[in-house]
Amino acid sequence: MVIMTTPALGRPATRADLDAMPDDGRRYELVEGEIVVSAAPAPRHQYISVSLVVLLKTHCPRDLHLYHAPFDVELEKDFSVLEPDLVVVDPALLDHRGLVGAPLLAIEILSPTTRRRDLRQKKAIYERTGVPSYWVVDPDGDVSLTVWELREGRYQAVAAISGDEEWTASAPFEVTVIPSRLVP
Repeated sequence: MVIMTTPALGRPATRADLDAMPDDGRRYELVEGEIVVSAAPAPRHQYISVSLVVLLKTHCPRDLHLYHAPFDVELEKDFSVLEPDLVVVDPALLDHRGLVGAPLLAIEILSPTTRRRDLRQKKAIYERTGVPSYWVVDPDGDVSLTVWELREGRYQAVAAISGDEEWTASAPFEVTVIPSRLVP
């Protein structure tokens, strides 16, 4: 379930509005001036997320940090504060609420209620704010991974794999992903 709320008086929502949301177990994001509320992810989504954490943490260099949702990524002050499923970040960009600036890698795991937003709106935000790598995992059917990398300010697809296919990332660090190994 996703509920989009509109702030009072028709003004765009801000970081202050986001910070005022209750701590109720839901995920709140500020997406281009709108507060977006998402319910907890499904078990398959969570399993994939944990599998990615284990895989990425094993290969992540000590000078980078890996975080999973809920974790604020402020990409556009008072306009877009997203909660990717996983991010790899330069710890120099951290503050007491999360990341201020572009992560080196943002990963979204699709769900029926977030699919369109993850593939269009959030992808566009990541692209325009300079996120170098964006991965999308589709848990439906044979799990698949699509990877975009920023080239001259635009995302270019560099991988689209599923099932037992493998792909090796070179950025932000080297790691090989096989989608079928992300699920039980």
